[in-house]
Amino acid sequence: AARKAETVEAMFNRIAARYDALNRLFTFGLDAGWRRRTVSELRLPRGSRVVDLACGTGDLCDELARTGLRPLGVDFAAGMLARAHTSAPLLRGDITRLPLRTASFDGATCGFALRNVTDIRACFAETARVLRPGGRAAFLEVASPRNALLRAAHGLYFNRVVPWVGARLSDGVAYRYLPASAAYLPEPRELCRLLEKCGFSDVRRIALGGGAAQLLTGTRAA
Repeated sequence: AARKAETVEAMFNRIAARYDALNRLFTFGLDAGWRRRTVSELRLPRGSRVVDLACGTGDLCDELARTGLRPLGVDFAAGMLARAHTSAPLLRGDITRLPLRTASFDGATCGFALRNVTDIRACFAETARVLRPGGRAAFLEVASPRNALLRAAHGLYFNRVVPWVGARLSDGVAYRYLPASAAYLPEPRELCRLLEKCGFSDVRRIALGGGAAQLLTGTRAA
């Protein structure tokens, strides 16, 4: 686990400079709409405090602020934080051991990071800990389409095209790892069960982009 954490941190430090631009490219710009949906699914009133887990350069923080929420970004990759473009406060930290007070936030978001953490259960449990009862969480992540034809096309693109282009525009090792890292994700039903076991109710999974992405939401149980 420690070795994976070190490897992932070093990788994100290396690709920080072009990470946002390549996200736009590889998702054909759909990622912006997915982030808007992530924030809207929090269903929180203006002024609510929201922690953005593995915030990277701050895309979700910016979207949270745009809707009148008060974000705090947390990430363990110093290179990503150094490249951050958001005006939200940022904190370097491990999202499986958050340096935040219990029940101190109204909401939590996380964009495309679950497959990179060493312990998803610990991430969910820590998210539940820092949320007040009734607080909302939304986890945006990659997925595989259910339709066989779409799944085959997505697999070809995600596992062949993305690494090839990524190697030429950024870092070959990183962009081979990022698609392959989807294998670390539990099945959708198991992810939902994990959220429930860690203290969330009203857990939902929303397919996005024809099934190429997924949004997991839940409410912190009382």
